[in-house]
Amino acid sequence: MERREFIKKLLKRSAAGAGVAAAGTAGLVGYYQPRKEVYGEGVKAEAVKERLDTLKKVVVIGGGLAGISSALELARKGFEVTLVESSASLGGKLTGWDIDALGERFPVEHGFHGFFDQYYNLNEMFASAGVKKEIFSAAPGYPVIFKNFPKEIFGQTPKLFPLNVLSIIVQSKRLDMLAFLKNARGLLSTAELFRYEYATTFRKYDSIDFMTYCQRGDTLKAFVDTVLHPFADATMNRMEVLSAAEALRYFHFYFMSSPEGLAFRITNRDCMSALITPLESKLKEFGVKLRKGNTARRIVVTGDRVSGVVVDSPDSGSALQLHLDPAKIPQKGFGLFLTGEGVPVMVGRKGSGYVAYDGRCTHMGCTVTPDTLSGGFICPCHAGVFDASGNPVGGPPKAPLGALSVTLEGKSVVVQHAKAGVSGAGEEVIACDYCVLASNVRGVRELVKGSLLNRTTFESQVASLGEADPYVVFRLWLDRPLGSREFPFYTVSGYTYTDSISIYSDFQEPFISWAKKTGGCVVELHAYAIAPGDIRPEAEIRATMLNELHVMFPETVHATILYELFMQQSNFSRWAPGDHAHRPGVETSFSNLFLAGDWVKVDAPVFLMEAAAFTGRMAANAIFRQESLKQVPLPIVPMQGLFA
Repeated sequence: MERREFIKKLLKRSAAGAGVAAAGTAGLVGYYQPRKEVYGEGVKAEAVKERLDTLKKVVVIGGGLAGISSALELARKGFEVTLVESSASLGGKLTGWDIDALGERFPVEHGFHGFFDQYYNLNEMFASAGVKKEIFSAAPGYPVIFKNFPKEIFGQTPKLFPLNVLSIIVQSKRLDMLAFLKNARGLLSTAELFRYEYATTFRKYDSIDFMTYCQRGDTLKAFVDTVLHPFADATMNRMEVLSAAEALRYFHFYFMSSPEGLAFRITNRDCMSALITPLESKLKEFGVKLRKGNTARRIVVTGDRVSGVVVDSPDSGSALQLHLDPAKIPQKGFGLFLTGEGVPVMVGRKGSGYVAYDGRCTHMGCTVTPDTLSGGFICPCHAGVFDASGNPVGGPPKAPLGALSVTLEGKSVVVQHAKAGVSGAGEEVIACDYCVLASNVRGVRELVKGSLLNRTTFESQVASLGEADPYVVFRLWLDRPLGSREFPFYTVSGYTYTDSISIYSDFQEPFISWAKKTGGCVVELHAYAIAPGDIRPEAEIRATMLNELHVMFPETVHATILYELFMQQSNFSRWAPGDHAHRPGVETSFSNLFLAGDWVKVDAPVFLMEAAAFTGRMAANAIFRQESLKQVPLPIVPMQGLFA
């Protein structure tokens, strides 16, 4: 786009925005402003049936937002739905659990969550489950704490273009409006953010990372450092390994072309009780069979259709077998070993024999690690603690680790389930007419790999899916308040680990009440994605993040930590350059198998939680089309940027 053409369009849109503000000219808003759309609106739907005539069974694998979204829509139209979730709780990354600390019981979760107004499908799902608007509070602003220059405070922006962008520049202490407008090349480069168009954007920019994209000579460095970098980190992927095309989609969805402006809400209660519990109640009301604590192991295929799903039964689990050289088993404590299918197994010595446990935490299936101090096991993901006999003694797990049988066969130590020698023991096949695979990246890879589907392209697509770098959630109960804080949530930029700070005692119960009673505060530090070169032992990461808190809020130097919770895990989807071309879509080579999750390839401008809810509905709609049922409308932000 030539400079003159860009400026002309900018001025036209500015005039339109001003005209709307002054006279409420609806026609100009409709033409010049981004507006809410309906995905596939131009496709004529011939189906008019609202519900099934004959019973059809669907197995939905995965109890996160994608699986819940799909299961709700299917159950509404009369399908018999079975929802299989390996964790003891639904919710995926929105799930939560209770801990005992300081003589009280507190809810905890995977980290801070913001709910944006353009999460149309997710918000509709919450509303349909009876989630009250009162549990949400509007975030008061967007403060960003920088390591190398003063913090910036961005308020909620106008919805009208270009006032939304100009307000960001006006609010910033570092961005100079005059310099911004004078830098023609930089202005044109920034305009690329408004030219998002799915096919063109991914063809041009999916091969490079967003850091490389932003380091081009004509890009406004101050705008990158002040706005693009800190907000891009919230994708849970570092700029250096984030596809530039995915980043452009991200900014298009969250701000540049969102009709809702830069506004989000936070929950005044934990997400589990505020959001997931009502959703689970709605699923039960619709008759959905919940198989929590069960893990889908294989998909059973007959011809080009899925006929069933093999799941673990609660008492014995799926058959596994591991042959070990006794010399590799440690003399003290336990060693971590993997089966050929990647199942973690803990094996140790007991007297003259051996003892073994399934190494998957009974809370959410994370791999536990041996604890050399206690002789038991810990789950680093959610701070679960087990003793040397596999019994839960701390954190969220309620059930013990699965005990395995250990025998000597020749010179090998053989570890297996007690019933592994019995044909079909420990497994159950759930028959289905349709299947929706809505697990996270790791879950879908393991399931497809174990299913031996004989679909080379599909299996290759799933195998190529990746997880982002590990992230850390570090929550602290301190004996004094953060006197210098102005907001309940801060984005952080430039530090080794800390990417955000949430003061839970400012916005969420029961932490508000605890702080009032004790005079303390509850603070959570979040590291969004830890670079491989920054991976350190837990104690070192913890100490560094604590020091970063001291730098940003000096009053914490003298605070006493009354209780702390440190969790490190890796389960967010990777959005690396080149990944997009190999992603599987909602529909597969099997006529009745569909995929849902934020990792699924779609042309719609959706991201993170909204992508999960959106693709869950897409999978349900694909089934509705086969059954000639009326589809669910899918609201979205504009498919293209204003200058596309």
